[in-house]
Amino acid sequence: MRLTQAQLAPHLKQGLQSIYVLIGDEPLAQRESLDAIRAEAISQGYDERTSLIVERNFNWQQVQNFGQSISLFSSRRLLELNIPNGKPGLEGGKALQALTAKALPDTTIIIILPTLERDAKNSAWFAALESHAQLISLNEVDAASLPKWIAGRLAQHGQYTSQQTLEFLAHQVEGNLLAANQEVEKLSLLYPQGELSEETVREAVLNVSRYDAFQLGEAVLAGDAERATRILQGLQDEGETAVAVMNPLIWVLRPLVRIKQAEMRGANLASAMTSARIYGDKQTLVKRAISRFSLRQLEAALQKLADIDKMAKGVMLGDAWLEISRLCFGLAKVRAR
Repeated sequence: MRLTQAQLAPHLKQGLQSIYVLIGDEPLAQRESLDAIRAEAISQGYDERTSLIVERNFNWQQVQNFGQSISLFSSRRLLELNIPNGKPGLEGGKALQALTAKALPDTTIIIILPTLERDAKNSAWFAALESHAQLISLNEVDAASLPKWIAGRLAQHGQYTSQQTLEFLAHQVEGNLLAANQEVEKLSLLYPQGELSEETVREAVLNVSRYDAFQLGEAVLAGDAERATRILQGLQDEGETAVAVMNPLIWVLRPLVRIKQAEMRGANLASAMTSARIYGDKQTLVKRAISRFSLRQLEAALQKLADIDKMAKGVMLGDAWLEISRLCFGLAKVRAR
């Protein structure tokens, strides 16, 4: 069964199913969908959660062992299985099919996938998930629909504004839902419910910090190591969190992976950039970055950001800020091949 993100909340009120599959590259939709399922699980007495990330040389026996183990602390469990590259491999494909063939007792499984390539969509393991799991599509919001999306988010806080102001907000965030949501949250904290004037919104949106995490991504793409280092230091001095810096970097790098894959398939680069929602002057910046990076480097950078996320949340040992600095400096220093 396929669901949209909007359909997930009413669906969860009917009770949790055995397997959910979150599929797509939109980070805000992924985070909110995960949070919704986790919250419902807690309300239904799930008080044990296990998260596994499928990386290179991942041991799929861990999944089987989880199913055979008995919890000492909870009768109901949540298993999150994140497959960042969307390629479980032969052994993983069999494991996923086995999960759909026989549900784990007292367990709800969440499988997290990116937007899949054609081969993955035509695989036996994905066909099994489509037949037996609840698939939630994490679709990006196109530029034309973004003002309406922002209006809906404002309405959740009891606020509204003119169409012109909504279009201004949409233009400022350039299609980034994480940034759009942050602006809406900021407006809800700064101003009471009711109508927001255009002047009020402009003042709030344009009154930003001296350093911007999105500028960091641009410096990395441009190969400007000195500027990237300066922005990173400024962000840290201003008290920004590592997670808040990392999310815009993910948003910058994910489209590059898709564009690089398209380039390797021989697809038209301009069409690939438009499909990845890269417009205007940014196309020139991205085109230069694509000539500098290999697909392997981009995928490794995204995997590194996943590790940094665990460091920032205390799940993995390490200094998140130090690793972000190393990653950004290393990417910025890569030269055209």
